[in-house]
Amino acid sequence: MRREGARPLWRGRALAVLGILLCAFSLRSAVASLSPLIDRIGADFPLSSAVIGLIGTLPPVCFAVFGLLTPTLERRLGLERLTVVALAAIAVGLLLRGVVGESTGLLLATALVFAGVGMGNILLPPLVKQYFPDRIGTMMTVYTTAMAFSTFVPPLLAVPVADAAGWRFSLAVWAVFAVAGVIPWLLMVVRTSPSNASAKDAPGSDRDATPPRGTDELTRAASDSPDLAATGPIATAPANRRLFARLARIPLVWALSVTFGTSSTMAYVSFAWLPAIMIDVAGVDAATAGLLLSLFGFIGLPASLLVPVLVVRFQATRPLFLTGALGGVAGVVGLLLAPLPSLIWLWVVLFGLVGVLFPLSLVLISIRSRTAESAVLLSSFVQSAGYVMAAVFPVLFGVLHGATGGWTVPLLVIAAVLLAAIPTGMMAGRRRTIEDEWERRHGRW
Repeated sequence: MRREGARPLWRGRALAVLGILLCAFSLRSAVASLSPLIDRIGADFPLSSAVIGLIGTLPPVCFAVFGLLTPTLERRLGLERLTVVALAAIAVGLLLRGVVGESTGLLLATALVFAGVGMGNILLPPLVKQYFPDRIGTMMTVYTTAMAFSTFVPPLLAVPVADAAGWRFSLAVWAVFAVAGVIPWLLMVVRTSPSNASAKDAPGSDRDATPPRGTDELTRAASDSPDLAATGPIATAPANRRLFARLARIPLVWALSVTFGTSSTMAYVSFAWLPAIMIDVAGVDAATAGLLLSLFGFIGLPASLLVPVLVVRFQATRPLFLTGALGGVAGVVGLLLAPLPSLIWLWVVLFGLVGVLFPLSLVLISIRSRTAESAVLLSSFVQSAGYVMAAVFPVLFGVLHGATGGWTVPLLVIAAVLLAAIPTGMMAGRRRTIEDEWERRHGRW
């Protein structure tokens, strides 16, 4: 049943549904489609270990840098226009990766892709909050599921497509989704331009172009008209800077940052090191190690389907966080104490429960802020801080492995990170917005 005050998902906002879905798919497919083809690319032109290492560290670094820049760019362009820019950057970068002829070009094209992804990561939660304040749980489920699906599909298809049409086509083909994602947002930008304002209000006109914008979430959730305000920048420059500075003084913001950072750390450590751990600790072959990594990524799919609804409708933040954190710890303990081939699948499934933390973090960004304006700033702060954490730990993991000559100490560090994050996960479960927290401590937001 729909909540009272909610309107049908597609009514008046079909373009927004398609735009968010295609954008979400593009963010992960752009990242996941490269690593399976590194060996084939290296057969065509030299790829030094330094370049491969830089490609591996580009995602969290670009996500952190462009996460910080996104509020400033959004202030100048608006949510919809900046989404067009982000998707265009992804599409161009993916196409360039398919035509480059040397390692520097590949590196630069990949950086352009991740710059677009970094902006898209920040923009999606505010877009959901702006266009679907009455359906946050549903739309968070839609877009996190699209991201989860696009995490494990490109690695599965990359090599077969490369076998059939070459690695260049296999890399570039994912640009189709980014180009398709540009279209609905571009249509909304055009339709809500000042020159089209009168046409927008004409009887029978398509009303997909503008979201319910207004005061607080409850007011917007009850609104049936998307014509309350036009698209565009949602805050002035002084207001953006003032509000962004306040976030660092709110403990809830840091709790959300650690929650997101823990999720990102587990993902990047796993994609960088899990196959090597499986081979060394469990004694499996390389093919089986690849399957186990795919299994780890697949666990995020059911999590993406269930977590947003459980959080929005049943306020299950704390139980879900404990499931992810303690499940991850159980998987690590299993790997350390009983790394048997017959049990290794169970330990990977348990460790894969950390995938619960990613959709949990994203939905919290939307519901722990009152407006789309504060959601943009909160998304930027939380994801940038989280990706800084995610950039550090994969390197630290490798350093610890090299220093100790084994995986015991690195795995214990990962378990310690999960346990240490539990208090912040409990804090993130408080049913308060960042505005509530500020007003309780400092007065009017």
